Amino acid sequence: MTASISLPKLQGHTAFVFPGQGSQKAGMLAELAEQFSLIRHTFDESSNALGFDVWQIAQSGEQLDQTAYTQPVLLTASIAIWRVWQELGGVKPAVLAGHSLGEYSALVAAGSLSLSDAVKLVHLRGQLMQNAVAEGQGAMAALLGKTDAEVEALCALVSQQTGQVVEAANYNAAGQVVIAGTKDAVMQAIAQAKEQGAKAIVLPVSVPSHCALMQPAAEKLAEALANTCFNAPLIPVVQNVNAQIEADVDSIKTALIQQLYRPVRWTQSMQMLASLGTEYVVECGAGNVLANLAKRLPSVKAAYATDTRTRLEDALSAISLAEGKLA
Repeated sequence: MTASISLPKLQGHTAFVFPGQGSQKAGMLAELAEQFSLIRHTFDESSNALGFDVWQIAQSGEQLDQTAYTQPVLLTASIAIWRVWQELGGVKPAVLAGHSLGEYSALVAAGSLSLSDAVKLVHLRGQLMQNAVAEGQGAMAALLGKTDAEVEALCALVSQQTGQVVEAANYNAAGQVVIAGTKDAVMQAIAQAKEQGAKAIVLPVSVPSHCALMQPAAEKLAEALANTCFNAPLIPVVQNVNAQIEADVDSIKTALIQQLYRPVRWTQSMQMLASLGTEYVVECGAGNVLANLAKRLPSVKAAYATDTRTRLEDALSAISLAEGKLA
């Protein structure tokens, strides 16, 4: 039995969202690190927990495309920016959400999980995901111009035709759904989608995330999660698998396990934020993909990225003004 929170009356109208894989790039946060020592201190904390230099990977790009290293780098980047935001007196968000890996970042920001435990978990998560499917055997692709139902029907048909796995993996926005599965099945789905007038973009990833092929990884991750200390979040966190908010620690862990082999319901998560009264969205981490997606929501008045000093300062002042913190 889960302990879903009934829709809370939130204090404020700002949501923070935390990005997942795909937002990494060599040299990330270098400018912010020159201005704020807290950036490097946060990366040092992660490095000490993991036993390798997380900052060096972030700056050089070496191993940055390897899932086991990408994940702790991106999580650390998000929490470094989160800490700077707090240090500068930024508005406390009313609610949090994270895209895939970003859900771990959101839980750290919410006080549910320590940074050191989180980076260990996502480093292991990346290793398990990489090992679940042999190199070159899996694929992911973004389908543009088809409804969720059309993508689901296409995947079901191709799975039946091939006897292989291909499933909707990320519901990112209306008309933008990522599919994942075996390489052959994904390529066949792409071909049929194009015949039906849709566009398709093969994603440069080696791991077919959020589909049934990740079930073995999820089972092993469950063991690590069972042995990790979680606290009830101090800020509500919208979960990927069901676009709901949970207060119960066991339910949070279960959702993280299911997240590996079930789709990221980002469209529905954004709708949940809207239903909670969110008017402003701040993307806390590298890149601005989630901020751009948030701008599509009718209820969102503005969305901000924070990965450069200018963007961070703009977000700080705009949110403070919007939430009535500045005269």
